[in-house]
Amino acid sequence: MDTIKEKLMKSILTLNDVQAAKERIKDICIHTNLIHSSVLSHCYGNDIYIKPENLQTTGSFKLRGALNKISKLTDEQKSKGLVAASAGNHAQGVAYSAQKLGIKATIVMPKTTPLIKVESTKQYGAEVVLTGTCYDDAYEEAKRLENEHGYTFIHPFNDADIMAGQGTIALEILEDLKDTNVILVPIGGGGLISGVSVAAKSINPNIKIIGVESEGAKAMRLSLDNNKLTNLDVVDTIADGGAVKNPGDLAFEVVRQYVDDIITITDEEVIDSIFTLVERHKIVAEATGALSIAALKKLDFKGKKVVPIISGGNIDIITLTSALNYGLISRKRIADLSLELKNSPGQISKISSIISEEGANIVEINHNHTKVMEHFKKVVVTITIETNGQDHIDHITRSLESKGYNVISNS
Repeated sequence: MDTIKEKLMKSILTLNDVQAAKERIKDICIHTNLIHSSVLSHCYGNDIYIKPENLQTTGSFKLRGALNKISKLTDEQKSKGLVAASAGNHAQGVAYSAQKLGIKATIVMPKTTPLIKVESTKQYGAEVVLTGTCYDDAYEEAKRLENEHGYTFIHPFNDADIMAGQGTIALEILEDLKDTNVILVPIGGGGLISGVSVAAKSINPNIKIIGVESEGAKAMRLSLDNNKLTNLDVVDTIADGGAVKNPGDLAFEVVRQYVDDIITITDEEVIDSIFTLVERHKIVAEATGALSIAALKKLDFKGKKVVPIISGGNIDIITLTSALNYGLISRKRIADLSLELKNSPGQISKISSIISEEGANIVEINHNHTKVMEHFKKVVVTITIETNGQDHIDHITRSLESKGYNVISNS
């Protein structure tokens, strides 16, 4: 059986490829410095260093691979113009690279792509075509345009040059933290984890590479389980950047040889991680980018130096607002208190005073006149409050009950 070193020598991608890519893209892509998280380290028992590719030019890691690939094209290939399919981040990487190099680009994106990604792609000078509901639909249209117009197709993940560009992330991680034990890598089609795993294990064969995939788009996890490339009929996840039915065959071969494990994450866990990053680190991550943060609580080891890659931060404000609101509710930072009150003037004022004294803020009051009891003597009022969590809610409930109010529910 081949050792990791022997496998790497036979790989479609080598450390030399990644190092050459680093030189090729260094004037445009930035080195995103690791951020140590004392909060996450304390919570999960490992030494956590965040790799913030959400701070990369164009807001995601995708620029690295796209720029490396496009920079290597011949003049003839460039003159034909470029076409790419993307759920958003690869689109921006290709569009930005094309703009910098003076090349025409057409990008096909799913109709479900967040508006911020569509508009950013247009601002980089690319023509945008919206079609279908996922990456694979966009891919089919992009290939059609390639055949019709003779464009040069730039694949988002299943390409050795793309992988090499993404692998430069691992070089930076190990420059900043030489004794890294584990790297957590979000997975969509597999290009990022392919480049990272080859680069990292070429430098340190003992480093662990753990992929993180959405439960609703776990094609790579199933492919490993089945020991063959396995495609999905449908994808269902808020992590639009990882909503890939068909992972790359080249990427799968790399993953099968060098990736130690793949963890799957629910949408609820992703939303919780988005909330955590905003609240505790003031970092904005898109859903796919937050997958690696969500995986921290599922690691079965302690005391290791772990680097979760936040792959991107291109999340639209409406989605971010919804995620934050969901996080507030799930953590009981916003709660509803339903109470029985006397149907008489001044009752709301009295309750408001009690809640205020307990350090909570009233967001909304719903005086429900349809729930009138005992010949109009009592009504049910629902009060939405901002709290510090379940213990605070319970304390407010006890305070109200001690003053004679009947709290029907507190959720």
